[in-house]
Amino acid sequence: MKTLERSFYSKTSMYCFFITVFLFLTMYIGTGQFAKVDLMLMGYMVATFIFFIGITVRMAAWLIRPATNQMIKRSIQNLRTKERTTRNVTAIVKTLVDNIILQKFIFKRGIYRGIQHWLIAWGCIGSFAITFALTLGWMHFKLIDATTYQVMVFNIPTIKMHANGLLANLFYNGLNITALMVLVGIVMALLRRINNHDLKVTERAEFDLIPLYILLAVTVSGLLLTLSYKFLGGLAHPQLALLHQITVVLFLIYFPFGKLFHLPIRPLATAVPMNYQEEVMVDTRSCNSCGTKYSSDDQITDVKTILHAQQFDLKLEDGTYLADYCPSCRRRIRVMSQLNLGTVKGNPYGPVQTNNGIHIPGFGRKRSDEFYNKDEK
Repeated sequence: MKTLERSFYSKTSMYCFFITVFLFLTMYIGTGQFAKVDLMLMGYMVATFIFFIGITVRMAAWLIRPATNQMIKRSIQNLRTKERTTRNVTAIVKTLVDNIILQKFIFKRGIYRGIQHWLIAWGCIGSFAITFALTLGWMHFKLIDATTYQVMVFNIPTIKMHANGLLANLFYNGLNITALMVLVGIVMALLRRINNHDLKVTERAEFDLIPLYILLAVTVSGLLLTLSYKFLGGLAHPQLALLHQITVVLFLIYFPFGKLFHLPIRPLATAVPMNYQEEVMVDTRSCNSCGTKYSSDDQITDVKTILHAQQFDLKLEDGTYLADYCPSCRRRIRVMSQLNLGTVKGNPYGPVQTNNGIHIPGFGRKRSDEFYNKDEK
């Protein structure tokens, strides 16, 4: 692998090369050795390649960060541990259902925001799937007879359907359905930003509004294109087709470098319950000072590793680290250090006796059973 890396300027450029080769190979297979390439989709195809290269560059830059890199290493290590198989599968399935399919983390912030985000997210995912499949030739339709089509996936025959049947209409209007989902979500998001004065204070036009405007342009131009050839006899169809292609190309090129980049990295939320949560609301690491359980062993070990990689160890005189102490004791240690008092014995939650006669209040209290929501037996 090291020898292969030397053939490229960097690891990122190597990954981009592999992604490009992979896309060409899948396109070669799907289009029957490039025999079924649709030249009308050439602009989309070029933008798709730029999209995947941009995603690769951003992902490589994100994964090289010490915190992300350590999280990935921990995830791979735990996935290889047979004793954790049940827990790993549970975490992956739960994250897939709760965070990806249902997106409960957004609904916790409000029903309106949840519906808005769900429509935009799944509308974009559906549009991506259809656009990439058609543009790269991964999927196309083969006419079997006058009334029957067959779906070809990577040139492999799959399901057959009647040309005017329900399934065929769902395939034909797939992009229209996803575009309507995105359009409704975008309108809801814009109305919320117009009516919510708190958002106006914190929002940035280039970060928060431009993605919405680009998505709005893509969906409106696409729906106008459908309206033109279905109900208006092809009125201004060439101009609308060019306009829509321009908006889609801009969107695909912008996507990896803007706010929408959070979409492909969201599945990595699986790492939290899989790696750092031993049991729900139950900690496993005990504080070196007061003995209170405050975190999981894996999480504290990874925190030390990350801080060491950033030359920010926070190592104390006795050889321990701040990460080895609970938040309350950590605050106490910092205050002691600022007062040049060193380590003070006694009740870690009681008042601190200073050398000038001033009493400083305690620095917190132990977590009670109520914190963990334990049922009294």
